[in-house]
Amino acid sequence: MKQLLNKLLESQTLTRVEAHDLMHGIASEKLNPAQMAAVLASFIMRSISLEELLGFREALLELAIKPQLNQGDTIDLCGTGGDGKNTFNISTLAAFVVAGAGVPVTKHGNYGVSSTSGSSNMMEHFGYRFSHNEDKLKRELDTAGICFLHAPLFHPALKAIGPVRKELGIKSFFNILGPLVNPANPRYQSSGVFNLETGRIYSYLLQKENKTFRVIHSLDGYDEISLTAPARIFSPRGESMLSANDLGLRSNTTEELWGGETVEDAARIFLSVLQNKATEAQKHAVIANAALAIHCYKNNSLHEAVAQASQALESGNALTSFEKLISLQS
Repeated sequence: MKQLLNKLLESQTLTRVEAHDLMHGIASEKLNPAQMAAVLASFIMRSISLEELLGFREALLELAIKPQLNQGDTIDLCGTGGDGKNTFNISTLAAFVVAGAGVPVTKHGNYGVSSTSGSSNMMEHFGYRFSHNEDKLKRELDTAGICFLHAPLFHPALKAIGPVRKELGIKSFFNILGPLVNPANPRYQSSGVFNLETGRIYSYLLQKENKTFRVIHSLDGYDEISLTAPARIFSPRGESMLSANDLGLRSNTTEELWGGETVEDAARIFLSVLQNKATEAQKHAVIANAALAIHCYKNNSLHEAVAQASQALESGNALTSFEKLISLQS
């Protein structure tokens, strides 16, 4: 382990095998917290290479607890985070809208590192009990159309390094790995990324695995469709641009997407969206991301998907999905 750590600290790139071995070392806690912090810090000054990413990812998936859910016929909406925008929980809300539109969701998530409230913070706040019990997850998926996979419960390396990431409070290569290691291995994926380079890496990896996917990066830096600027969309068909006008929605401002200072602030916004009482900007951001996921899963037109997402939110179906999921925790 020390040899690999020294290599990183000398700004050398790891081979795929070395990255694989290092991740196994992190998972088995062969590195102390200071050494894990050094690993994270070594990637601040340079981008992760494709070979390193592949090695880290292979090790995470080898070690993961892998629940069998709906034969993989589900979608995940999970972004990298790390965009520094501190938005409200757009992708988590979009997941409930997608479930409310009848699309099964296996949502992968974690605590926020560089933002006020990650998806796990939000779900925990509302009383969701994290579990890797397959029967519990199946029951949730059957009843509510959605279940939540809290990453550290399924990935030993994420559990080991989690406290160090929280202490550092900055994005790391683990942000890039998160959406690529959903333990339920859904066949459909709608993922936001914090830069275009990561978008192209995702597109390459997901295409190699024959996934049906949409990878999103808003050109002003958001890891989701923000409607504050056009978004670059990567899919099996190539790259395209998507604007608010293309979706028949209004444009937003950065201020309108602010997630608040605390988890409680974010929770108030979360409920107001599900109850269809939020601002138009907040609802439109959620509808846009839900629509792209519905479009990815159903292969319908974007305008049809926007209509279905809007209906799921405005009819209360998204709120019902959320309430059913939380009711199953008692």
